[in-house]
Amino acid sequence: MLVKVVSKNFDIPNSHKLEVAKANGRYTSIEKLFSMKPDDVTEEVTKSGLRGKGGGGAACGPKWKLMPKDDPRPAYLIVNGDESEPGTFKDRQIFQYDPHLLIEGIICSSYAINAHDAYIYVRGEYKWFIDRLNEAIDEAYEAGIIGPKVMGHDYRMDITVHRGGGAYICGEKSALIESLEGKRGHPRLKPHQKESEWFFGNPATVNNVETIATVPFIVENGYEAYTAYGTEKSPGTMLFAMSGPVKNPGVYELAFGNKMIDVINQIGGGMQDGKKLKAVIPGGSSCPILTAQEVEKAVLDYESMWDIGSTLGTGGMMIIDDSMNMVDVAKNLIEFYHHESCGQCTPCREGCGWIDKILAKVLAGEGTKKDLDTILEVCDTMNGKTICVFAPAVKDIIKSILIKFEDEFIKEIK
Repeated sequence: MLVKVVSKNFDIPNSHKLEVAKANGRYTSIEKLFSMKPDDVTEEVTKSGLRGKGGGGAACGPKWKLMPKDDPRPAYLIVNGDESEPGTFKDRQIFQYDPHLLIEGIICSSYAINAHDAYIYVRGEYKWFIDRLNEAIDEAYEAGIIGPKVMGHDYRMDITVHRGGGAYICGEKSALIESLEGKRGHPRLKPHQKESEWFFGNPATVNNVETIATVPFIVENGYEAYTAYGTEKSPGTMLFAMSGPVKNPGVYELAFGNKMIDVINQIGGGMQDGKKLKAVIPGGSSCPILTAQEVEKAVLDYESMWDIGSTLGTGGMMIIDDSMNMVDVAKNLIEFYHHESCGQCTPCREGCGWIDKILAKVLAGEGTKKDLDTILEVCDTMNGKTICVFAPAVKDIIKSILIKFEDEFIKEIK
């Protein structure tokens, strides 16, 4: 069930060091990369069906094609390593165990979009991981892998790590860029049609860490090697993070298309002794929750998760057992979102706070059935009426918990 595309070197001692990384296949894609034209690299990634693995699942190749051609302005690659979604801890595995894979992916991706400067935006709390990443970048500069000439090729590549201030909203790509430009991390209004992002007025592409780290495999082995994994509509692999009361929590690379219950039982080792599966939040805390019955039918690919009424998100499966009160779960989550809302949009700023107050009232034994109706009304007000998807995502998780576990909310009221 386990596969090794991105995670191939994770278990090798000192895999983060350049000498060990090169001995185990790092930077072997570069020679082939420079034998290809940039558009050919983009086409190969497009054919692979590689999707963004930061939560949205947008196709990577078509996103690269949005970069304007023959534009005199410099192009930029921005790597999103903010990873602030509760239940998500996969990108840091790459920082820790194979940072040179990320650097190799940045070279490949930058070449495809004709960028010579890349920024890696990492959440502020990841200080230890940032230090390790910077050590790897320093090694790459010293070895001539990046710098004025990439491994002897006439192509300049510079990489800068930017440490964020610990704001969840800066995982949203336009808020990330605003922060990178030195401004408040507020999401931008979306354009009327698809286009590249803009960094100080210059074209830019934003991709997740794992997405970029997958590119060298596709460049070196061809798109067919990647589509050999997964399903027809969700090809390839993903790093799935499993947390909660299972026997073997952790990060595992799996092909898309595995049954969720099999992953929990076979890879996760099943529930801890005395615990019974109650629910799973399948892809980080903002995805609609699945009941134990739904988990039995759930398949880990984008289309299957949409069909069942949830999303794959970041692949961060949060396992919940039968000892947990779902009203407490909802309250815990809304406290986080209430704190992390950037406050730019009224439905989000006020909606998160309102739901937080109502759930506190319910848990204090002072709630009414009308309060539950009010939560649903607030959720509907938050959906689709804000600049970014923060509020709609909050609506998804809170509304799904309330609807699927309404009896527990009613019990608190009684």
